[in-house]
Amino acid sequence: MMRRNNIFGTACLLALYGTLLWGCGYDGREETVLIGAGEICMPESAETEGAEGSLWPLGDPPQEERIRVYVCGAVANPGVVEVAQGSRAEDALLAAGGFAEDAGREAVNLADWITDGQMLYFPTKEEARQAGTKTAQGLVNINTADAAQLCTLPGIGESRAADIIAYRERNGGFDSCEDIMKVPGIKTSVYEKIRDKIRAD
Repeated sequence: MMRRNNIFGTACLLALYGTLLWGCGYDGREETVLIGAGEICMPESAETEGAEGSLWPLGDPPQEERIRVYVCGAVANPGVVEVAQGSRAEDALLAAGGFAEDAGREAVNLADWITDGQMLYFPTKEEARQAGTKTAQGLVNINTADAAQLCTLPGIGESRAADIIAYRERNGGFDSCEDIMKVPGIKTSVYEKIRDKIRAD
C-alpha cells in the first residue's frame, strides 16, 4: 500500500511539473550557441530579446538625427519645421503642409538638399512671374534680387539664394560681382557660370 501511494504521489508531481512548464510557454526547444571552444544551450526566446526585453539586440534602436528649417512664403503652414538630416526641399515643404494655392510651384527646386538652420522661401505665382520677367529683360542684380530671381542663376538653389540675401543684409550689399564669392558655398566654379548673368549696382 505504501509503495502504491509513493508511485501515485510521484506521478502527481510529474504531472504538476509538466503543467507549470506548459503554462510558462516553454516548448523544450533549445538553440546551441558556440562560445570559443565550448558551447552552451539557450532557449529560442532569448535570441530576440535585448536589454530590458527590447527586440533590438543592444537595447533601443539608434535615434534618427533631425534638423530644423524655416519654411516661409507661399506654403500652407509657414514656420520652423523638423525633418530628418539629409532631407531635400520637398521634405521641408511637406512638413509645412505643402504649397499654398497661389504658390509658384515651378519656381522652386524641390530636389535641392537642405541643412540645419536654413531658410526656404517659396514664392507666389506673381512673384515667380515678375522674377522671370526681370531676368528676361536683363542681368540679375545681386543687390536687389529676391530668392526666386537668384534661383534662376545656374548653380544657385534655395539654400545659396538665402545665403546671398543674408550676406548682403549683414554687409550692406555687394560692391562688385566678384564679391559674391565671399558668400559661403559660392566658389570660383560657380562664379564662372553666373558672371555674365549678374550685376551689382
